[in-house]
Amino acid sequence: MGSDSRVSGMPELPCAACRLLHRKCSPDCILAPHFPTDQPNKFVIVHKVFGASTVVKMLQTLVEATREDAVKSLVYEANARLQDPVYGCTSAVIYLQNYIQQLQSQLTTTRDQVTKLQEQNYHLLQVLMEMSCTDPTIMNSSLISSTVYNTSSTDSCQIYNI
Repeated sequence: MGSDSRVSGMPELPCAACRLLHRKCSPDCILAPHFPTDQPNKFVIVHKVFGASTVVKMLQTLVEATREDAVKSLVYEANARLQDPVYGCTSAVIYLQNYIQQLQSQLTTTRDQVTKLQEQNYHLLQVLMEMSCTDPTIMNSSLISSTVYNTSSTDSCQIYNI
């Protein structure tokens, strides 16, 4: 907790963890930065699932820079554990993995369809180019005139944008 409130004469409020545990919150309280007084439910949930001593031990083993992320993870896991006591956040992970597999399957199907359509388009253009070499009136077709092609057929027919 900050020393500003002690200088101004106002009593310092304990963090949500110390308040719940009915103990005095020291200035070097490891829980205070992560469980502020105005967010008591955050610690209640984590305490219910993990216990205060476990949370303190976990935070003590971490570098100070990574503690905030760890607390966010603990809060997320505790919420998930309360909603689904058996699987916790694992059910969300499994759901997302299944969803990714479905999307990958759809992507594969879509890519296959695009490849088939590209092959059909290529074959159709080949047929049109062959026909245009034998019948020059086909060159005025909008399909051919929209694209520039150089082909090497037996009679060296070349189709250009018209």
